[in-house]
Amino acid sequence: MRGKNQLLEQLRDGGEMSRGEKVRLVALLSVPAMLGQLSSIVMQYIDAMMVGKLGASASASIGLVSTTTWLFGGLTVSVGTGFSVLVAQRIGAKENERARDILRQSLLLCFCFAMLVCLFCVAIHGALPEWLGGTGNVVSQARSYFLIWALTVPVMQMLHLSNSMLRASGNMTVPMFSGALMCALDVVFNIFFIPRWGVTGAALATSLSGTVCAAASLVYLLCFSCELKLLSHPGHLRPEWGIIRDALKIGLPMAVEHIVFCGAQIVSTVIVAPLGTVAIAANTIGITVESLCYMPGYGIGDAATTLIGQSVGAKRHDLVRSFSWLTVFLGIAVMSALGAVMYVFAPQIMAVMNIDTAVQSVGTVALRIEAYAEPMYAASIVVYGVFVGMGDTLVPCIMNLCSIWMVRIPLAWMLASSMGLAGVWLAMAIELCVRGIIFLVRLAMKIRVNRSRR
Repeated sequence: MRGKNQLLEQLRDGGEMSRGEKVRLVALLSVPAMLGQLSSIVMQYIDAMMVGKLGASASASIGLVSTTTWLFGGLTVSVGTGFSVLVAQRIGAKENERARDILRQSLLLCFCFAMLVCLFCVAIHGALPEWLGGTGNVVSQARSYFLIWALTVPVMQMLHLSNSMLRASGNMTVPMFSGALMCALDVVFNIFFIPRWGVTGAALATSLSGTVCAAASLVYLLCFSCELKLLSHPGHLRPEWGIIRDALKIGLPMAVEHIVFCGAQIVSTVIVAPLGTVAIAANTIGITVESLCYMPGYGIGDAATTLIGQSVGAKRHDLVRSFSWLTVFLGIAVMSALGAVMYVFAPQIMAVMNIDTAVQSVGTVALRIEAYAEPMYAASIVVYGVFVGMGDTLVPCIMNLCSIWMVRIPLAWMLASSMGLAGVWLAMAIELCVRGIIFLVRLAMKIRVNRSRR
């Protein structure tokens, strides 16, 4: 039975692949990617549980700035994504030296960009919690948490970029172990830091564990990756505007989308903030809990990007179609099953995550509403990954933005006053279903058009 590397080589060489081999390759790439995302989930759970033991105020302080950390963290990831897609396509075309040139450019540009983000976030950390509507003790804790997070942005950029490049080459194993190591280190550091420094200790634990893993992933990428190692392939770091231009064509729409998307998340935080500390804490913990469902979907989406990117590079249009639908169906199946688990065990999960019974009650209702949206949320996540692998990001980004700004935000604003946090989450669930449907429709149309052109 052929292994992952043999199947990827068969893809690049233009060999015929049976349906069983396609399914096997999807599984071989998706499972490690899902396990890598699972490590991230576990780390979030541990952080939330340990901070939750400190009470609603501590959970609320992290929740207050969480949308802003997603904004800037995701922005740095988006900049690197354009480069990783180009790398996947060049490896699919068996142009490894060109892939290394792209890697060099990504290291230079992404680190410089991350430093700018770091400096900006440090400059605004003092005023940010009050801008977002925080009050009292929540403000001081949120300010400290965000400052430590901001100082670690360049390190986390290198971690995400290294793992993204390894996944683009078909190596899902090292990113998986990197995530597991980060989770384990985070637990150890949390045990020592949170009892002494509270929310600040949680931020320090995450930053230190991320620094160790960033160093390990970067060393493996540069010294040991068969397709991308630079140690024995010297080259220059002068900017190559052709590579940067092509990467920005893919990454810039994603970055703009992420800014506007997280702007919507910040508006959602502003909608939730007046509902009180209990609502803020329940919303924060609910988002962490729901990641149990959607993070595996992102893992499958990562696998889809790799498979589609390498298939496009190898000019295997038949595999583009097959891998698109196989990964989408896998994502829907996994997230539907996890959504059912979340619905059934929502009260028990919330009880573990926070000691406040009011937070537990409100959070349980929110999670059970969201469980119904998981199948279509899965569709939107994985189809987006397919489009990224194709280098097609502009239209999907517009679709995402229209969905959240024209459906979720207006509905949340209307329903929050009468239904509280449940109304905000109902608006989210409706929007995710709408988004999944329109993404599936566009994927079907795009595949049909591509078939007619052949």
